[in-house]
Amino acid sequence: MQRTRIPSTGRQQRMSSTYPAAPIGVRVISYLSAKLCPRFQVNRVLWFKCSVLGLTYIAYTCYHMTRKPISVVKSVLHRNCSTVTLPPEFVTPAGGGYPTSPSPLPTDGTWCDYAPFDQPDFNSLLGALDSAFLFSYAIAMFFAGFIAERVSLRYFLALGMAFSGVFCYLFGMAKVYDIHALWYFIAVQALAGMFQTTGWPGVVTIVGRWFGKSKRGLIFGIWNSHTSIGNVLGTLIAAHYVERDWSMSFVVPGFVMGVCGFLMFLFLVERPEIVDCQEKVADYAQQQRGSSAGSSYRRMDGSVSDEEFAGNPEQEINERTPIIGSINRAPPHQDAIGFFGALRIPGVIEFSLSLFFSKLVSYTFLFWLPFYIQHSTSMGAKLSADVSTVFDIGGIVGAIAAGMLSDASAMPATTCTGMLAIAAPLLLIYRCWGNVSLSLNILLLFIVGVTVNGPYALITTSVSAELGQHSSLNGNSKALATVTAIIDGTGSIGAAIGPLLAGMLSGWSNVFYMLVISDVLALAMLLRISSKECQRRNSNRRYNVRIE
Repeated sequence: MQRTRIPSTGRQQRMSSTYPAAPIGVRVISYLSAKLCPRFQVNRVLWFKCSVLGLTYIAYTCYHMTRKPISVVKSVLHRNCSTVTLPPEFVTPAGGGYPTSPSPLPTDGTWCDYAPFDQPDFNSLLGALDSAFLFSYAIAMFFAGFIAERVSLRYFLALGMAFSGVFCYLFGMAKVYDIHALWYFIAVQALAGMFQTTGWPGVVTIVGRWFGKSKRGLIFGIWNSHTSIGNVLGTLIAAHYVERDWSMSFVVPGFVMGVCGFLMFLFLVERPEIVDCQEKVADYAQQQRGSSAGSSYRRMDGSVSDEEFAGNPEQEINERTPIIGSINRAPPHQDAIGFFGALRIPGVIEFSLSLFFSKLVSYTFLFWLPFYIQHSTSMGAKLSADVSTVFDIGGIVGAIAAGMLSDASAMPATTCTGMLAIAAPLLLIYRCWGNVSLSLNILLLFIVGVTVNGPYALITTSVSAELGQHSSLNGNSKALATVTAIIDGTGSIGAAIGPLLAGMLSGWSNVFYMLVISDVLALAMLLRISSKECQRRNSNRRYNVRIE
């Protein structure tokens, strides 16, 4: 049944429109617009789409910005004290005399370390900090998805960002107040990980509600650069302070996180309906049959309302339907999907397991790369941190490239397997040749970032959004956060195990062998879906040849 679209009368409207359920910041802007620019007109849908995309981008940039400082500060919590300049109070004045410090001159090899990380098993202690954060994050993520489906996502994100900023700040306060208890650092990291889980289900669900499936891979690929941008910002901020006062490496990102959380509370519009941005369509074919020409509303995410579902309960599924594509059938009543119901969606288990291994690789780099560069080369703490940002810059390019390839081919699993296949040998090449020169280190690290982060970004964004709106859900729009949480939660378990194993394994070569094995396993998890995508593509080609 062919539908004819009527131009919407509500797209070009004055910003003076009132939205009683909108955030207070939006209402203030609408009020000021009515008073100062009463004739000013904008495309409301485009305006709010851009604001949602920008605000969620800022939000998750901040989430990753507050995760990164620990990887930079590790290099000063325990270091080679023989290469560290003595503090001024221990230095003998040039004209003779005695040092100004009443304490004896330090003679042991750990005088510059920060207790309790001055012990011989410092690698295990530093790994315990990563594990406290990541295991807490992984466990809490499974609950975050269920909570996100049932509460206001604006409050969910704003409170999560505020508390995440607080615990980032508290880690830095350990140096200010001379706290050396290991339990304090572990507790702060665990609580920070728990509140960090508010980020991903929230932002992906909000963006999924506002944007349809057209060019979703490209949109999500560009938007997902917030992960790498956050890592870069967190690294640069931490590196700026790390050799002078590492407490500020945590205090500054924590403060910025809290401020941005308040911006989410003021301006983030979580659903199109709040500001009356659903598109009105009319079914003229039904009207010609003599039926009541009921209007219906099509949401920005492509799902349809109850009225349209009543007029068109069936949509065609054929051999060209994408494996993880979505065909929305909105039932009259939508209940939030359960955990086991989400697991039954085709593709969820395979992509979750693949993300488990690919995120293990990515997060091992995230938490240990500056430390590895410093210990495998002659670079200092600041330069090592700066060089490590190249991995995240490569991740931006990899996310966009993976999204474009997925859109062009409609084969997301095959896109992921191709990039993972390239990443495995590159990891070994970087281990063997990365310390030859600075320029070669940067080049190899960029390529590794492209191939490692591309599949990880595609699975957590575009693939999760597609699976959350799969045809088997019959149009239920209350599954996106749950599916996203399951996929990202499973990946987060791998993210927790990777840095923990890196701290436990002896020798960097063994660490890289572990990363290669994980990369191959991530590829293996997607082989079945990838083979089906190839079969479907060949079938479509034969079908098109017969038609011609």
